Amino acid sequence: MDTKIISSSLIAVGIIAGAFTLGNQLEQGIRGFKDADRVVTVKGLSEKEVKANHVIWPVSFREMGNDLSQVYDQLEAKQNMVLKYLKDGGLTDEEITIAAPKLRDNLADNYGSQRPPFRYMITQVLTISSDKVDVVRKLDEAQRDLLKAGVGLTNDYSYMTKYSYTGLNEIKPAMIEAATKNAKEAAQKFAMDSGSTLGKIRRANQGIFSITDRDENTPFIKNVRVVTTVEYFLKD
Repeated sequence: MDTKIISSSLIAVGIIAGAFTLGNQLEQGIRGFKDADRVVTVKGLSEKEVKANHVIWPVSFREMGNDLSQVYDQLEAKQNMVLKYLKDGGLTDEEITIAAPKLRDNLADNYGSQRPPFRYMITQVLTISSDKVDVVRKLDEAQRDLLKAGVGLTNDYSYMTKYSYTGLNEIKPAMIEAATKNAKEAAQKFAMDSGSTLGKIRRANQGIFSITDRDENTPFIKNVRVVTTVEYFLKD
């Protein structure tokens, strides 16, 4: 009888001890889970203005007339004047591409009863691709010299000047560092306001870089932007 009582007591003590240990472990696990689950997600912004370092400038002009041979001769004379203007301004042959001229027969394309004043119209396009952005801008703005020579460049939305920035890899590390620092400052402010301290990074997303015109009037000045997303652990 006594043996049974002692055995039962030992079993009870063992159950209590096991329950205590299990409860303690469970409590620690819950606390650890809660601590691990306490995070803050913040975003960091970095922006930088840069000058475009490459430009594509389509220079287009046309000639009209009723004698096709004469129209071609006049167009070639204009082309020579435009080439001289570009080279005198600082561009090289390697930066200038001459496309095949485009001929339009206004008489053949006319479906109305009124005869067009000129039958032939030939359009010529010279495309400048250069890293000399300032040189191209100066040439584009000083077209009065061509106008004095009787050459008017056409303003066509099909031939718009395009500026680009190709030095992203050079500024990317510093911008990522700045964006990450900005995110950390926001996380530290949140932690301080919530009575916590900032822990280690749980995960981070660099974000995508975007390059846009600063505004529609200065397309040669670009705005580079990146937003990083960082998730930090919070500690009591």
